[in-house]
Amino acid sequence: MALVILLAELRLRRAAIETLLGGTFGAVLGVFTALLVTLIISRTSAPEPTKSFLEYMALFVFGYLGLVLGSQNGGAIRVDALGRLFADGAAPKASLKLLDTSVLIDGRIADICDAQFLDGILVIPQFVLHELQLVADSADPLKRQRGRRGLEVLQRIQKIPQVEVRIVEDDFPQATDVDHKLIELARCTGAKIVTNDFNLNKVATVQGLSVLNVNQLANALKPVVLPGEQMRVFILREGKEANQGVAYLDDGTMVVVDGARRFINKTIDIVVTSVHQTTAGKMIFGRLDERAEQPPVVTRHAAAAAAAGRSEIPSRIHESPPIDRAPRPIFPESDVD
Repeated sequence: MALVILLAELRLRRAAIETLLGGTFGAVLGVFTALLVTLIISRTSAPEPTKSFLEYMALFVFGYLGLVLGSQNGGAIRVDALGRLFADGAAPKASLKLLDTSVLIDGRIADICDAQFLDGILVIPQFVLHELQLVADSADPLKRQRGRRGLEVLQRIQKIPQVEVRIVEDDFPQATDVDHKLIELARCTGAKIVTNDFNLNKVATVQGLSVLNVNQLANALKPVVLPGEQMRVFILREGKEANQGVAYLDDGTMVVVDGARRFINKTIDIVVTSVHQTTAGKMIFGRLDERAEQPPVVTRHAAAAAAAGRSEIPSRIHESPPIDRAPRPIFPESDVD
């Protein structure tokens, strides 16, 4: 008997919560069915020992059948739906955000949290930390630097006062990689996945999960540039066409400027001529700002006129007629009596 109880306990430890709920509901329905059968047996004219035997057999058989059938079909039970059913009227559940390895390595999530654009609780699964540690301990210097950057970003997020960071130990051994573990954890907790991974974004979206993509947020926050507007850009290299220069904005948008090849490694003013949206992103075309490149004609003419006026003054002095200063004879005054 003790061995049976021990085996049953080991079996229950490995069973999922859906299986346990399904077995419980099935056993209750089986026992209720057995009670109905015993009521029918009690009204028969069979001897009492036979009635007792049939009643106990009905209770055991129907209870066992309900337990087995309920356990097999327990996967159809939605635990999250039951939780919402019994949680009506209770305090609202906190919004959870699952952070992926890619978004920690990227680092922009720290600035988003610092600007208070991300609410709720940030959840870091233990398997994500393990993957970050493996990347930080890699023999490749580039991977090692990226892993350490991810750990530094996580420490920075933990120091932000208005952000709550929670490390969870939940794991899913049946999942093969970190992406599938994140999807399973998001499905169980109802959390949103924060990632930069394109494939993870698509897979999670197809399965009906909410995903927050930092790259999509960055594209949405790019400044809108219209033709005719003025910009100041730094010409980084020459373009594909003749006499073109190429610059980049802070968000990585490429700016192609006609006639700017001679201004490489210089900051110039341009005028936007057109904006094109491609599959790779947005491209801005522009030309040199003629008003900025045009010399100050009026000022130069004024300076020339002033210089000419100053040069005419000595010429007028030299051209003025000389003053006659010839000596005059001095006559003595005569005495008139």
